[in-house]
Amino acid sequence: MKTIADLHIHSKYARATSSNCDLEGLSHWAKIKGIGIVSTGDITHPTWFNELKAKLSNSETGLYNYKDTLFCLGGEVSLIYNIQESTKKMHIALLFPSFEIASQFNDEIKKFGNLKEDGRPMLHIQPSEFADIVKNSSKNSFIMLAHVWTPWFSIFGSKSGVNSIEEAFGDRSNSIDGLETGLSSDPKMNWMLSSLDNYPLLSNSDAHSPQKLGREANLFDLKELTYQALTNAIKTKKGFLKTYEFYPEEGKYHFDGHRNCNVLLSPEESEKINNLCPVCRKKLTIGVMHRIFDLADRKEGQKPKNAVPFSYLVPLTILLSKVLKKGENTLSVQEEYFKLTRYFGSEFNVYESSFEELKKITSLEIAKAIDKVNKGNIYWIPGYDGVFGELQFEKTTKQIKNQKNLLDY
Repeated sequence: MKTIADLHIHSKYARATSSNCDLEGLSHWAKIKGIGIVSTGDITHPTWFNELKAKLSNSETGLYNYKDTLFCLGGEVSLIYNIQESTKKMHIALLFPSFEIASQFNDEIKKFGNLKEDGRPMLHIQPSEFADIVKNSSKNSFIMLAHVWTPWFSIFGSKSGVNSIEEAFGDRSNSIDGLETGLSSDPKMNWMLSSLDNYPLLSNSDAHSPQKLGREANLFDLKELTYQALTNAIKTKKGFLKTYEFYPEEGKYHFDGHRNCNVLLSPEESEKINNLCPVCRKKLTIGVMHRIFDLADRKEGQKPKNAVPFSYLVPLTILLSKVLKKGENTLSVQEEYFKLTRYFGSEFNVYESSFEELKKITSLEIAKAIDKVNKGNIYWIPGYDGVFGELQFEKTTKQIKNQKNLLDY
């Protein structure tokens, strides 16, 4: 049976998250989005762990039901570690097959950090030792390196990352079960590194509010809805149909730049000025595209054997906001959003619908906009240094507001 899974999210117990990131809110919005399996997020937080255990149904499948939404026990940790006297930082997302195994894992890692402080705890531990703890809890515990290209807090990040998985994990590299591409890259960009060919590429929302669920996700065709079937599909790529991707230009670290200086640059432009901001002369925040180009050993467009397909989408409220020229949270945008999701059954179903079907329920302008997204006929002012990219329906020379051309400096 086909199901969409979002396997990296956060609860209300993580920093900078919505108070609605509880089981009620997550289950409610999973249905609106069309998501069948959601990570609980923050399984390491003691209060959230106890709340989950009390409210989720008993399960022999490893997936837990709450109001007809299936939850997979999962979380994220922030590793702080040293390599040759250099401090590195990396986020790792995790999945566990049972409360008992998650509890055993939590008992082991609490000596490395304060689990009560944040839903995504900071742990001072070497990656290889951490991988051993995860796999010692159960061989079926799942390790996914999170948003692997984000400048901060990722394995390959330009600010504190390394150049290979082996550099961080050594002979425990085979413990890694999957890589999360993150919002600022897509599988095609990751295919430029042959060293990643053996790792499944996943896409998840990393949502900090329920409304952001499914902005990236994974589509599976599983023989049965169990934890084992889900993780086996990822590892073997059998039944792993595709990932749903942000256009990477929409991600807030796609290009290089300086947010405070209103400087947005392509990798080529940055290289010409030695990666220094032309305004403040400090080092630019090097984005995902630049970092991938630095490490790539293939040309863009080469596809590895047995690669999982993907398709792009734009969060529907962002598209409607652009078409209606109103804010995402305005009444007109919200009314149109719920009209479409009610009619088609979910947000994902909206994007899977034909242009002819769309015209029956919404304006021609909105139907054309959705059709453009599905066909890839849209453009972006790329995101950079924490600023999300801006959707454009026509080609434009416009740059970020108040952004000057490089030649103006």
